Amino acid sequence: MRPWELLATATVPGDSTELRLLRRGEEFSIKAGHCELMNSRVHGSEDALAELGCRRIAHRPAACVLVGGLGMGYTLAAALQQLGPAAEVVVAELVPAVVAWNRDLLAELAGAPLSDARVTIHEGDVARLIRSRAHAYDAILLDVDNGPEGLTRKENDGLYSSAGLAAARQALTPGGVLGVWSISPDQRFSKKLQQAGFEVQEVRVRARRRRGGRHMIWLATPR
Repeated sequence: MRPWELLATATVPGDSTELRLLRRGEEFSIKAGHCELMNSRVHGSEDALAELGCRRIAHRPAACVLVGGLGMGYTLAAALQQLGPAAEVVVAELVPAVVAWNRDLLAELAGAPLSDARVTIHEGDVARLIRSRAHAYDAILLDVDNGPEGLTRKENDGLYSSAGLAAARQALTPGGVLGVWSISPDQRFSKKLQQAGFEVQEVRVRARRRRGGRHMIWLATPR
């Protein structure tokens, strides 16, 4: 088997975590230590996060969607496919190098979604963006870690805390939806969403569309 080639590295701001971008033939991977955060061959559930979340608000002519975590651009690309020409998609990405990789080394994987005029990039913490505006987003799609436990960055725990979920609820427009991606189920998080005032739907989706492991997506709408 062909060995992995290291293309680039980046340090997470305010953290000692190093991200590594690797390539093996036509396959790309982003890793933090030994933990793989994203692989270009396995993005079916990332696509599903955007499709399921945006489907509920796609009828709104000028929908505004916040995507937390750029990854390799697949969630963003799937969201754009669901939305109309007057929509706006704000992408919050903490690591500037990940944005640069998506403009260059990874651009064609998801069809260069950053070149879409509907996209605005915010290089910073998605939690701060959520807290900064009330009733601003028709959908908030979070894929900033491997689940609601801040596995790779403990600061992400705040997104999934009671205060973080209350802020997300406040940031949504009436009838808006919060979508959260996870590598595995978490009943405690489902209960926490309910306690935060959301109606919750749990959806298990395949990592590779029709095959591969099953990942979890929470779709939460304010009561």
